[in-house]
Amino acid sequence: MENRKWILASVLFLSLISLQFRSTVKPVEMYDPCSINNWTFKGGEEVTYKVYYNWNFVWLPAGEAVFKVIDEGDQYHLSVKGKTYSSYEWFFKVRDSYDTYVDKTTLLPSMAIRDVSEGSYKLYEKMIFDQQAGKVISYRGSTVKDAQKKEYKLTECMHDLISIIYHTRNFEYEKFNKGQEFPVKIFMDKEVWPLNVKYKGRYKDLSVKGSGKYKAFKFSPDVISGEVFKEGTQMDIWVSDDNNRIPIYIESPVSIGSVKIVLKDYKGLKYPLTAKS
Repeated sequence: MENRKWILASVLFLSLISLQFRSTVKPVEMYDPCSINNWTFKGGEEVTYKVYYNWNFVWLPAGEAVFKVIDEGDQYHLSVKGKTYSSYEWFFKVRDSYDTYVDKTTLLPSMAIRDVSEGSYKLYEKMIFDQQAGKVISYRGSTVKDAQKKEYKLTECMHDLISIIYHTRNFEYEKFNKGQEFPVKIFMDKEVWPLNVKYKGRYKDLSVKGSGKYKAFKFSPDVISGEVFKEGTQMDIWVSDDNNRIPIYIESPVSIGSVKIVLKDYKGLKYPLTAKS
């Protein structure tokens, strides 16, 4: 839907979504979907992003997305809340909520809840992941009251839209060669999506308006063409070149206009944000 573009773009960039393997460079052989050592984040982390939408050459501050990590014993509760600013809601109102619970030792999801309200569009989905049995049970509908149960088979350990963000933060990007790609898979919207992302190198002095200058790693997914993105669209993502590995700046054209997502605020990081100069 046309009116879902800005919030979809902000979520899609953070999941590093890509569908097509276009490079001739061999992909990085270091991805284990079933286990990874988490050394980049801890409970209490909270990162806020500001979303800008360009319409007719005017950049509009459209809204914010807040990412939180909540320590719940043997699990992390990963919470993402997205909303439009009141000044933007004459055009379109968004209230989105994502809550994913992951095992601390594997970062694999056990449960994921998506509650989306974007204009007239409503979606509720609760997914229970049984990683050992290789299945996910989904309760999906316009609201929680009309959600229908359905079971899906999984062929391997599987991530959802939110867990994959935190999983890939733990990749050792310093070992990548410029131009290499790495594969990921997520279960979303009733199916498994095989994705690939291209690594485009390191930046020593990335200037982010209103935020400062950073050392950063750059990535470019081949995005999904359709409602949100035109064919051939390139999305660029910059991630902090330090032990935190948080996204700091994203830019991408969409079907109408373009979107920028900028790091606004952060607290509770596991390490000092030394990428910022």
